[in-house]
Amino acid sequence: MSSRLSGDLEEDEEEEEEEESINPSEVKMSQIVMPCHSNHQQELSVGQLLKWMDSTACLSAERHAGSPCVTASMDDIHFEHTIRYEDLCLCMCVCVVELKCKSFYLFSVGQVVNIRAKVNRAFNTSMEVGIQVSCEDLFSDRHWRVCHAYATFVTQRTNTGKKVTLKPIVPHTQREQEEYSVAAERRRVRMVHDDIIKDLLSSGSIQQADSSAVCSAVPAEKTKVESVELVLPPHANHQVNTFGGQIMAWMVNVATIAASRLCQAHPTLRTIDMFTFRGPSQVGDRLLLRAIVNNAFKNSIEVGVRAEAYQEEGPNRHINSAFMTFEVLDHNRKPCTLPRIRPEPLEGERRFQEAIARKKIRLDRKYIISRKQAEVPLSVPWDPTNQVYLSYNNVSALKMLAARNNWRLSSEKDEVRLYTLEQKSMLSFRVEAEVDVPAHRAFCLVAELSNRPCWDTHYKKCELIHRVDDDDFLYRVVTPSVPHGARGTPTSANPGQGILQDFILLASKRKPCGSGDPYVIALRSVSLPTHPPTEGYNRGEVLCAGFTILDIKDNMSLISYYNQASPEVLPYISTDIAGLSSSFYHTFCSCSQYLTRNRLSTSEELVDQHQTTKTDSLSEALRNTQL
Repeated sequence: MSSRLSGDLEEDEEEEEEEESINPSEVKMSQIVMPCHSNHQQELSVGQLLKWMDSTACLSAERHAGSPCVTASMDDIHFEHTIRYEDLCLCMCVCVVELKCKSFYLFSVGQVVNIRAKVNRAFNTSMEVGIQVSCEDLFSDRHWRVCHAYATFVTQRTNTGKKVTLKPIVPHTQREQEEYSVAAERRRVRMVHDDIIKDLLSSGSIQQADSSAVCSAVPAEKTKVESVELVLPPHANHQVNTFGGQIMAWMVNVATIAASRLCQAHPTLRTIDMFTFRGPSQVGDRLLLRAIVNNAFKNSIEVGVRAEAYQEEGPNRHINSAFMTFEVLDHNRKPCTLPRIRPEPLEGERRFQEAIARKKIRLDRKYIISRKQAEVPLSVPWDPTNQVYLSYNNVSALKMLAARNNWRLSSEKDEVRLYTLEQKSMLSFRVEAEVDVPAHRAFCLVAELSNRPCWDTHYKKCELIHRVDDDDFLYRVVTPSVPHGARGTPTSANPGQGILQDFILLASKRKPCGSGDPYVIALRSVSLPTHPPTEGYNRGEVLCAGFTILDIKDNMSLISYYNQASPEVLPYISTDIAGLSSSFYHTFCSCSQYLTRNRLSTSEELVDQHQTTKTDSLSEALRNTQL
């Protein structure tokens, strides 16, 4: 679950130059690609790369933990093109027209693979390690990104059986703060990943494909691969367990064979959803590796892989599973159209449908995360199938905005501060103040958006549309109009005549994951087929907004409100930023009074009376709507 919303390697390098900081857990590895590391096309084999990545990440985890660690999972692995045609031209000074497919691959041998791993966040006994892999051409001094991934490591118990409690990570740079904040959200998505698939299939949100209708389809049993590996001392790590990277390499090997049997060509591995290590393996174990094509789409193939360990006596132990996506590229490096697959009865049908659900999740996540700030509309369609990743992106975007370190103080009045942040063409603002209310209580009060019109004059009306779950809600918000050219604000005595604005917002709330974390209430616009733009209202959009509430001391809390100002939002704050008014001060004073007045009230007393009247029927309508 990638937290990057945009950016490339050049931007990463620029930020790193601005923020020189030594992370104590950071480990670097550099390897020259030799012929023994390459595949039949003279490219670095993915299995070898996974070994190096796992080794580097493990050393980083152990450096932080100060004790032995084992791989629990490695996920969100995206393999990008290893080299571009223009890079080849610069390196060898040849014309693009003369490049052959074979020549394209020959440049992988002799290049340098650079791997960087560092602990993003430590939880109780587990930690997330971020891994970045780049390639370097020694002759042209060019660098490009190959892939990135996140690995989860857990500490091993001591000789006395005690768990090793990890010390917390202290982020120093803006990038480290972003990764630290979003790591908790990625962990949350990992834990519910399997449940997402089950919910999609059980709710009928995924259209069931008729796998038997394709007469010319290839039977799935023809793609079956079964291979046995004997774990020898060279396959073990320094803890005498089977090296996780070696297991992953063996799994990639059988998955590639399965994909090749379907397409009768050499497939290219593009993504790996997740390697999940369910148990250990030791020297002397036999590893039984099984792979089969679950489903074949127009340009991609999903292969499921399962690894089991066994001794000469005793039952098989399930130790790992993964789902890998392959493509087949033609001589122009474009994806080829692939044959269809006919699954086996029962279990094969289940895997066939689950592959469709996983593809839906991948596409939803890619669409949500890749949305650019300048794109119109900013809203992403909401439905139950993409809810988890919309919520993830909603909270992650707010955490990353809050982690920025170049906020500029624009105005202050009675300890209520207004900050601004300029990022290319985007202006963001932050308003914060301390209140004499415990953080947990302030969180409960502010998170109930239906009551926000009580203290915020920018909210004329806020109705709950749908309660998704305990943490996510859909609201329709109506705000006052701001006529073009008006010098007042929506809170001034005569705001002028104009059309009202309304917003459809997804509100995602999170409690702290650890000590020092704030409470989070994230807001972003979504679109609903049941609530299209209506006459008499101008449909506005919010890209990223919300509150963070931090417990400071003596039952005091620091409340910060953030907003990436879209064209519909900017008029409400423009006069404050220009210093022509202080409506932000009056709004926060009203918020503080509201919190103080209700700090002892029960939650039931604050719930809007209309909350439960429409949600049941609307929930069913939304689930049955195909977006």
